[in-house]
Amino acid sequence: MMIILGAFHAIMGLTALFDDEFYVRLPNYTFRLDLTTWGWIHLILGIIVAAAGYAVLTGRLWGRTLGIILAAAVAIANFFFIPYTPFWSILMVVLAVAVIWALSRYEGAL
Repeated sequence: MMIILGAFHAIMGLTALFDDEFYVRLPNYTFRLDLTTWGWIHLILGIIVAAAGYAVLTGRLWGRTLGIILAAAVAIANFFFIPYTPFWSILMVVLAVAVIWALSRYEGAL
């Protein structure tokens, strides 16, 4: 799930980088950044989340710890991105919370 979350996040970033007109521009938003900046944030975070997802698949403890931290960062970034794409950002926050829950509940092989 983390690899998929990272891929979706990277796609959001690439969309913001390649097509500035795809997302709605807001006139009075407190956390308004240039869409290129949002694109880089989403792209870099998505690549790192996907790499941490691979570490989780290989059974690394540091991968699970990093995964929880990065999923929280994804949730926060998408929370601030809600005015640009409400449905997709809320879906990404829900996926990030599901990843946090799954990684925190993992008890290892019996």
